[in-house]
Amino acid sequence: MSSILDNRPELRREVEQVAEAAGYLWQKGWAERNGGNITVNVTDAVDDEIRSMLPIGQPVAIGVTLPNLKGCYFYCKGTNRRMRDLARWPMENGSIIRITDDCAHYEIIADAPVKPTSELPSHLSVHNYLIGKGSNYKASLHTHPIELVAMSHNPEFLKKDVLTNLLWSMIPETKAFCPRGLGIVPYMLPSSVELADATIAALADDYDVVMWEKHGVFAVGPDIMEAFDMVDTLTKSAIIYRDARAMGFDPTGMSQEQMKEISTVFKLPK
Repeated sequence: MSSILDNRPELRREVEQVAEAAGYLWQKGWAERNGGNITVNVTDAVDDEIRSMLPIGQPVAIGVTLPNLKGCYFYCKGTNRRMRDLARWPMENGSIIRITDDCAHYEIIADAPVKPTSELPSHLSVHNYLIGKGSNYKASLHTHPIELVAMSHNPEFLKKDVLTNLLWSMIPETKAFCPRGLGIVPYMLPSSVELADATIAALADDYDVVMWEKHGVFAVGPDIMEAFDMVDTLTKSAIIYRDARAMGFDPTGMSQEQMKEISTVFKLPK
């Protein structure tokens, strides 16, 4: 069976990278059943032949108008599809969509009529914001890291940058590889416009990873692996904290002076 990925190595590489990340999410236990979503802007890998392809079915309303996405193409995980299946069969559990000229609808162009994630309006709203600010970020990831979600049940950790500083202090790599820390969004209904707006506000406050209270995290990056790596690094710090507490003591963590030294040496933004 032919695929839109045939003879398009750049587009295939993008989709296969998503499939690889999806496998990691499942292996880590962050993607139960159909949990989690991935959306990647693949416009740069689209050729003229793809631009002339007829859609599969009728245009679908996004629910919001996103002027910066006119003519953009995205690979999206399908709604009610499992990450473990996407890892093996990405074009049977995800689809490539095109944003129509009115910037308010999308149409599926390949490979099959797999309806995108129910959180597509949130993901596309974020991509609209990223393009509007001139960002080179192409990937958005939502997943359910066990230890980070558990920490979001503690109201103390939901105060601004409390969790950021705690996680940074557990191991130097966290400050180095997640220099913008972890934003916090209070609990809101999944897939809601309110959640999308709050997430964009957190990203605008200079975070790349946002904690959705009692739900999961939302991360953005130049590609899906960079987004995954930030979540993976933050979760490692959460595990170190949890394990120290399980051993019967509160971890001391790195001092503010030590973390400032890392910022200076590695020329980090914070």
